Amino acid sequence: MLVIRPRRLRITARIGVRTLVVCAVLLTIGAAAAVLALGTGDFPIPAARVLRALFIGDERFDRLVVWDWRLPRILLALALGAALGVSGAILQSVTRNPLGSPDIIGFSTGAYTGALLVILILGGGSFQTAAGAMIGGLGAALVIHLLAFRHNVTGFRLIIVGIGVSAMLASVNTWLIMRADLDAAMSAAAWGAGSLNGLSWPQVAPTILILAVLSLALIPAAPRLQILELGDDTARALGIDASKATGWLIALSVGFTSLATAVAGPIAFVALAAPHLARRLTRTPSIALLPAAAMGATLLVVCDWIAQRAFAPTTVPVGIVTGSIGGLYLAYLLVAEARRK
Repeated sequence: MLVIRPRRLRITARIGVRTLVVCAVLLTIGAAAAVLALGTGDFPIPAARVLRALFIGDERFDRLVVWDWRLPRILLALALGAALGVSGAILQSVTRNPLGSPDIIGFSTGAYTGALLVILILGGGSFQTAAGAMIGGLGAALVIHLLAFRHNVTGFRLIIVGIGVSAMLASVNTWLIMRADLDAAMSAAAWGAGSLNGLSWPQVAPTILILAVLSLALIPAAPRLQILELGDDTARALGIDASKATGWLIALSVGFTSLATAVAGPIAFVALAAPHLARRLTRTPSIALLPAAAMGATLLVVCDWIAQRAFAPTTVPVGIVTGSIGGLYLAYLLVAEARRK
């Protein structure tokens, strides 16, 4: 167990050696998948030339293909996958339920609703759409939180209420698309499948900047996750306002989810599966954020490569791939939970 305690900060981080090894392995796999994705496509490039284009850049055509055409998509896949992994880890810790996920609870659907309102009604651009997704996700979270946490109800009701609100918002989204003109409706529906197609360098810097801000805001709140997993009564006994801490953590989870939705549309099941898989590998008693982020980044970059190459030359949205794989994983979770009971 490694203990990190900066002198000027009142923060102590305990990181297991196995956790560090798992994170390193996952990041290595993610980097290998990124190099593979950078080298495959209509203009195949061997791995050695991909690395040379990244770090030396003396071949102008290789540099054009790798840096200008393919690298922004890979960086966004890694960043958004990490954001979804962290978002799912926060919700599963707060709700103390393996089904706690922004996809299931309805945060992703709320973010999609906000983005659709901007795209189809207000006619806003990419930055306005991102703001709409953020506001929609936070609005959905606020409604779900108010309905679920009346009379100090536990996290299980949060999931039930979230499923209901998500179904209502999905109906609103369908109505918005159906009433729009054909071109706008097709564009919104394609974006709603969750896709990294068409993303380029202008989206990279704002995404990484917002992700960094959210991560910095999470650092002082992260130690409270393990305490909240022990129950609200235990948290209060240790001097933590459980309601306030839960609300702040849910808001951060919505921020991570809304960021991913604003950039690429709602990408299903990465937030659900990444924390589970990371916990199985690290064998920690509680859900750890760093392994969940590393697993989410690796999952999304691998699924995006599958989306590009499985039906080549046709490219499918990455949300279809994650939804197909994640649906099977959700069925496995439901069966496993039923057997435990």
